[in-house]
Amino acid sequence: MVVIGSAGVLAPGRWRWLRALGWMAALCVALLITFNAVAKAALWLLRLVSHADSVNRLVAAVAGCVAIVLVYRLAVALGERRDVPELELRRAPRDLLLGLAIGAAAISAVIAMQWLCGWVMIESRPVDAVVLALRDSIRSGVVEELILRLVIFRLLWRAFGVWPALIGASLIFGALHLANPDSSLFAALCLVAGEGIGIGLYLLTGRVWASIGMHAAWNYTQGWIFGAVVSGTTEIAGGPLALRPAVRVPELLSGGGFGPEASLAALAISLIASAAVLRWAWIRGGFEPRTAQP
Repeated sequence: MVVIGSAGVLAPGRWRWLRALGWMAALCVALLITFNAVAKAALWLLRLVSHADSVNRLVAAVAGCVAIVLVYRLAVALGERRDVPELELRRAPRDLLLGLAIGAAAISAVIAMQWLCGWVMIESRPVDAVVLALRDSIRSGVVEELILRLVIFRLLWRAFGVWPALIGASLIFGALHLANPDSSLFAALCLVAGEGIGIGLYLLTGRVWASIGMHAAWNYTQGWIFGAVVSGTTEIAGGPLALRPAVRVPELLSGGGFGPEASLAALAISLIASAAVLRWAWIRGGFEPRTAQP
């Protein structure tokens, strides 16, 4: 079960909901600044000793991810006066494998439905890159899940309850992608529908690792393995396949320039997967917060 915090800045008393929102905003800013600062500094240092730019970018992104995990752990220990079981490392490998399997399976089901219905075409291509695809998948998985799960969802739960938090965090995730190339309200709705998978895994395990694995595998499988556009971008590319919309197929079915995530197949599979994982978490008692000792 999830520890949502009940001491320090989140202690019972007047305006706890407002304190939770202020703490949420402060953590979001701190984590984003930390990631960008550490990743850029690491990349600058690496370029002084190596010309392998793709590897340098991967290592710099990993350094930024490690930094925000450490900053979150320190901030919560000081601000909320508690341990951080949501970052427990002992069960991280098992959680990551669970998330990787679910993320890869879910997006593969979306693309399989599109291909079987003739909405997209898939062709083979030579593999020409992988390092930057790994970098972008790891970066999106760690940064987005850490902020969306451990900060936004958890602290909205502290402020307003679990269901408003689930709805609010999902809407925020969809809204953040409205600025992406070829985005639309329907694309955002499809992403909102899939947020229950990551939230459900967090509720199920009480840790963020399964959600990180799911997010990274979803993006990597979609972008690198199948060669599809990922949320309107082509940064995750270079793998063995190339996916493109079939001729004269409506974007509602193919996903258009935003990629498979903005299709009816994605909406259907995402809703089914979200419902399944959330129900699993409900049965296991994940919707009840765990009391943390300060």
